[in-house]
Formats: sequence, C-alpha cells, structure tokens
Amino acid sequence: MNIGQLIKEKRIRLNMTQKELADAISLSKYGDRTIRRWENNETSPSNLELNAILNFPEEIPFVNNDKGKYKAIDLFAGIGGTRIAFHNTNKVNFVFSSEFDNFAQKTYKANFGEMPSGDITQISSSEIPVHDILIAGFPCQAFSQAGKQLGFEDTRGTLFFDIARILKEKRPKSFLLENVKNLVRHDKGKTFKVIKNTLLELGYSVHHKVLRARDFGVPQNRERIYIVGFDKNQVSNYDSFKFPKPTYEPTKLGNILENNANEKYTISDKLWEGHQRRKAEHQNKGNGFGYTLFNADSEYTNTISARYYKDGSEILIEQKGKNPRKLTPREAARLQGFPENFIIPVSDTQAYKQFGNSVAVPVVEKIALQLIKVLENNGKK
Repeated sequence: MNIGQLIKEKRIRLNMTQKELADAISLSKYGDRTIRRWENNETSPSNLELNAILNFPEEIPFVNNDKGKYKAIDLFAGIGGTRIAFHNTNKVNFVFSSEFDNFAQKTYKANFGEMPSGDITQISSSEIPVHDILIAGFPCQAFSQAGKQLGFEDTRGTLFFDIARILKEKRPKSFLLENVKNLVRHDKGKTFKVIKNTLLELGYSVHHKVLRARDFGVPQNRERIYIVGFDKNQVSNYDSFKFPKPTYEPTKLGNILENNANEKYTISDKLWEGHQRRKAEHQNKGNGFGYTLFNADSEYTNTISARYYKDGSEILIEQKGKNPRKLTPREAARLQGFPENFIIPVSDTQAYKQFGNSVAVPVVEKIALQLIKVLENNGKK
C-alpha cells in the first residue's frame, strides 16, 4: 500500500475531512491542500508528519464506566466537558446523552465512543432511561451578557422546560445545571426566579453558586453559575450539600502554552491594525472594550467564548518581534482544564466554538464529588 492510500484510509477511519486532519496535526493555513496532494501521491509528507497522522488516536480515551454506581444522563452535552468531570469520579455510568450540533456530536463520539441523540425537544421522556443524576449545561446564548439578553423570549430559553419535563417524569435523585453568571440578573431576576420556582415545585432542593475557574487552578477568569438539586423524597440529607471551596492554586498561563505554535495562529497585519484601531476608538469613548494581550507570566486570561474563532481578540498571546497570536485549539482545551488525551477531530474553527461553549472541567469535577458525597451518605445516620 502506498503512502497516499495509508493516509486516506486512516483519515476515513477517523471520519475526518482533509481540513480537519490538517488542523489536527497542526499543518499550515492551507493544510487541506497538502493532505489532498499527499493522498494523491503528488507530494510526500516528512516522517514526522506521517507519524503524526498514523499515530493519531483511534481508541476511545474515556470509556464509559458501565459498573458505575450512579446512572447519569448528559443533556446539551456539547463535547462532554461535564461528562469528563463526572467520569473522573469513577462512580458514574452514563446511560444517555443528547446534543444538537453535528460537529459537537463528532467530537463527543471520538472521545466517548457514542453518538449523542439529537434535538432534546424531539425526544420523549419515555425514550430516556431511568437515571440518578441529570446533567445539563443548557445553552448559554439566551442568557449571555454578550448576547441579546432575550432569555425566555428566545426559543432557546424554553429549553430549560425540557429539563423540567424530564425531571418531572423520570425523577432522578439529583441534578447539576450550568449556565452563564448573568442568569441570576437576567430580566431583573425574573428568569432565574422562574427556573428556581419550577425546580422547587417539582420537589427538588435548589442550591446555586457562582464559581470562578481561576479559583480552582484553571488559568482563566471564567465565572459560571452552577445549580445543584436533590429530590427531597428520595434524598433525605439533601440539605447537607455544600459547594466546593476554592483551592486557590497558583495559576500561570505559561503552563498551558505551546513552545512553538504554528505560524498560522499569528494574526495578520491587517487584523492586528484593526484590533489596535478599534481599541483606541473604544478608549476615546471611555470604555474598555477591545483586544487583550497576555503572556506566559500572566496568571490567567479572560473568559474564552464561542466567538473566539472570529478574531481571538479576548485572548491574544504576545510574541517577541511579531504580531500576537491566537491560542491553538490544544491550548484552548487546556484553558478549560481538558485532559491532554482529549481528541480534537474537527477544524480549528469548530474547536474554538466547542471549547468556548464548554465548561472548566476541574470546577465541575469538584462539584461532582460534592454531589456524589450527598448521594453516598443518603439514608445513613
């Protein structure tokens, strides 16, 4: 078999496009053309490049724990950041997952070996297995400070009620919901009041707190609200739940940065000039909008968002003697606390969207341990 066939067969097994494979092995901006030439035997990869392709992981890194004591479902699953956090407890068996976005489904399958079900609004509760823990990072867009703040007026806002109907019909012992910090203030507090009242009416305790990723060893200033609840009829010690205390581990951006990032991540002269012009305009108006520069000595970055793929302005990395650069997708993964063996099988653009929409894994893992602690002590005197 020739090298072109080897590369093509490997790519097909990985279910990746030429662009996705090119980005996955850090080829240059037009790497998909390079892959195409290799597959057609028009040119040949170096030994380093060929090994990067042939050694790209095909085995599932996060195999489900079928013997886990607690059954869980993963709604609005994204790429599974919350799932990894619960997986790491060694106590949880995932019996169902749901995610609408095709590219996120692809990343989820590459890492967990299962394709999430699609649109949760089209899935009846009877199709969802009995479970102990419902996990849902319901979509941020409806409530984000950077969005239009429509919330319940936006159709995405009503997705909360899909969570409510599943809680009502399946009666899991507990749940963890995650959303943007702004949720509590949205629509003068009415949105959160509706959410909280709905959960209380369903017979669940409600515990909520805003936690910051950088307080848990993650070099990112990401604040999110976490809502935990327990069925009062099934969990007698529901009021013993306590959110984890911040660890305040020192953080340093240099710990997650690559030494030699590909040149394609350096922003162009035109983009850099635009960033500087817009920042100056904002400063003249008296506001602080615009790009932000960080370096290896920075303790933490701004929050990475799903818009990062557009111009990277919220987190630009200084480079001596040249324009700043964007984070690489692997650095974006590390910025959210994803493990190094997490597979990124999509293009850079999709990867930025996915990590920007995901969770800070170490924070959720600490919450998961506290949630499971309550379930473990349930019924004990």
